[in-house]
Amino acid sequence: MNRKGLLYGLSAYLMWGFFPLYFKLIEVVPSVQILAHRFVWSFLLIVIINAVRREWRIIFRLITHWKILVTYAVAGSLLAINWGVYVWGVNHGHVVETSLGYFINPLLNVVLGVLFLREELHWSKWIPVGLATLGVLYLAFQSHALPWIGLVLAFSFGLYGLVKKVAPLNSLQGLTLETMTIFPLAFGYLIIMNMIGEGVIFHTTSMVNILLIFTGILTVVPLLLFGNAVRMIPLWALGFLQYVTPTCQFLLGVFVFHEPFSPHRLIGFVLIWVALGIFSAQELVAHRQAVVVYK
Repeated sequence: MNRKGLLYGLSAYLMWGFFPLYFKLIEVVPSVQILAHRFVWSFLLIVIINAVRREWRIIFRLITHWKILVTYAVAGSLLAINWGVYVWGVNHGHVVETSLGYFINPLLNVVLGVLFLREELHWSKWIPVGLATLGVLYLAFQSHALPWIGLVLAFSFGLYGLVKKVAPLNSLQGLTLETMTIFPLAFGYLIIMNMIGEGVIFHTTSMVNILLIFTGILTVVPLLLFGNAVRMIPLWALGFLQYVTPTCQFLLGVFVFHEPFSPHRLIGFVLIWVALGIFSAQELVAHRQAVVVYK
């Protein structure tokens, strides 16, 4: 296996996993403003990257195709929902629940593949899907409310992945169009907030200003690392690496931020973890069988 690709993938998932530590440093900033800053500074950084790589001619040609533009506008909107709910969850003491969304996301991707891409699913794959569903329902029953943060994160990122799967562009071109379509709204919102005296940027400490600006780097770097990893290592390896992110988030929520984690909540998570264990084992067996057949 390509070690550099493995390092790229692991680095990306570790960065995503430790995002809560970063966003906690700017929790004084309203979540919507943090979201807007992520899009604004990410887009400006991507502008520089495209300028260095001299790819703007390609981008200008792409935006003349309205179907491509609409596709990536949808992707950008789903990304905005995911980022916004994630930041809100982290800064309102729900880091553990944000991890739930990324734990169940791989299983949700399987269901979305069946529903929208007509992918065939062996009956055994429904066992982990059913167990994860049972875990979510148990959490909802015990708390008398659906774990909406985790579900919104899972569905928004799952649908985002679905759109990206059928979209025609590479990772950088796609990210350019996604951030470009949201940039005017995000930038306009920040201008309005500053005009009415509720904007935070440049009206707070120098550290918070710097951290807000660096949300662009924080966002773009792991996405580019991930884009390189996808091309360099097999998908089954990425499938195992993707559990690094929610595991880090979960550990931070319980042991660093000391969020409540009752025995009943543990039962729901254990059901989901068992489902993921079964799913991962099935994927590994399928990969080994495919290798044997290929040989």
